[in-house]
Amino acid sequence: MTAASAIPRARGADPQPDHPEGANRSAPETELNKSPARSKLVRWCKFNFVGGIGIGVQFSVLFLLKTVLHFDYLLATAIAVEVAVVHNFVWHEQFTWADRVRELPRRGSEAKTRGRVRTSFAGLTRAATQKLHSPGCARFLRFHLANGAVSILGNLALMKVLVGQGHMNYLAANGIAIALCSVANFLVSEEWVFQSELR
Repeated sequence: MTAASAIPRARGADPQPDHPEGANRSAPETELNKSPARSKLVRWCKFNFVGGIGIGVQFSVLFLLKTVLHFDYLLATAIAVEVAVVHNFVWHEQFTWADRVRELPRRGSEAKTRGRVRTSFAGLTRAATQKLHSPGCARFLRFHLANGAVSILGNLALMKVLVGQGHMNYLAANGIAIALCSVANFLVSEEWVFQSELR
């Protein structure tokens, strides 16, 4: 009687210690899923890391064009911003918002045509058309429309005021312009450039 009653207790006791452990294991995942502010903060840090590298790229191109090649400061600024925008997009797609890019469904047409050798003009044209309509190209166009417009127009307007009218050093003025445009660029990228295809 005692041994027989001990067996059900032993069998019934097995799930009890497992339940708290299972709850503990799922708790962190639940907390992470319920903390969008934390994920946005991490993404903001990544965005600024990429932006810091982009600032170096923009300053280098601006210095080369303005000081070495003697371009007009507004033309040099526009070209430097464009180079930085392309640089930042590549980093953001592969690093800052890489998780969202990986979750996007791959198009069947791209999967079918991948790896095929296209020797005819029609095949090359079809491949180029598919590439232009790919999600990556759409993101790149949105990034240019949003971040590119904010960066180029914002930089040019602020450079005109700070350098043209305020006679500030062009590199210092460019640093101020970049800082003022960064918050707007992050919000646009977060809510539109890398978000819309997941909704």
